[in-house]
Amino acid sequence: MWPGSSIRSSKMRIRIPWKKELTSLLKAGRQLTRGTILKIVITVFISLSCLILLESRGHPFAYFSTRCRDYDQDDYSRKLNDRLADYVAAARNSGVSPSENDDEFRKKISDGKLVKVSSGSLYIIDRMYYSYPFVTPEGKELLDDIAMQFQAKCSGKGLPGARFYLTSMTRKTDDLKNLRRMNSNSSANSPHLYGNAFDISYKRFSAHKLFLTNCDKKFLKEALAEVISRLKDENKCWATYEKMQNCFHVVARKN
Repeated sequence: MWPGSSIRSSKMRIRIPWKKELTSLLKAGRQLTRGTILKIVITVFISLSCLILLESRGHPFAYFSTRCRDYDQDDYSRKLNDRLADYVAAARNSGVSPSENDDEFRKKISDGKLVKVSSGSLYIIDRMYYSYPFVTPEGKELLDDIAMQFQAKCSGKGLPGARFYLTSMTRKTDDLKNLRRMNSNSSANSPHLYGNAFDISYKRFSAHKLFLTNCDKKFLKEALAEVISRLKDENKCWATYEKMQNCFHVVARKN
């Protein structure tokens, strides 16, 4: 039985002391429906329209479009062909020493040798099982450079606010051992141990667009590869197109 109510067993009549208050609320609801519902609908419509215009950067039809468009983008993925054996020694010398445990890893963070990387307007940190979202300051600078150039290129093609997903960064030695049990292709001398390497997914992207078509995704992949390839040619990084892992493996270089 509800609080504040009683039931007469003979006629099953319910006496509700707060009946007047309930009636007042119902009347107010009817008045609201009659007097202001149209204003509410219009306000919601305008708010949603403004949000869509903001998200689409002034191109609302492009925001909703599911048409597969031709971006006229050249393929650059295959140009990211650096081999681990060619740069691993230099990556080791320019990065941090491998961390054997959590204490050593935290010490590098407190000393400023590793800096945190967080999701934001430039990129998204994916869930990481065998690494941590920390890189060397040089690695962070390279990562931000890639993201800003990538966004600028995509905005010029009608995909503003484009972001990529980071799937792996710095590992401890025991993380690498656990990973190698699951993935035999992982190198025992991985640059991820030295803090200057990160993996960028070429399968997953985000942009100010309701639906990303296959053509959008292909363009985003090759636009990202073009940016990395250009920085690679400027001797700012090494990069490898890793098909098995669906990512671009990038290592910062010290000039």
